[in-house]
Amino acid sequence: MQKSEKSVRDLKIGESGTICCLSDPEMSLKLLEMGCIPGTPVKLNSKAPLGDPITIIVNDYTLSLRLDEAATIKLK
Repeated sequence: MQKSEKSVRDLKIGESGTICCLSDPEMSLKLLEMGCIPGTPVKLNSKAPLGDPITIIVNDYTLSLRLDEAATIKLK
């Protein structure tokens, strides 16, 4: 049995993963345009003092995302 799906929101600072899919159809176009493409490595770079927003590194770019956006990026 496979463990529950992990998302970018679940990463700890410095942890990496590979994007599996995007779970929110409305937000997926925005995320795809920002380089969050399935198969792409992603790394959690930092979190704001209260935890939201976070910054991730995708394709050598640093992106700032809200936690609800990050939760829609599922990892392999």
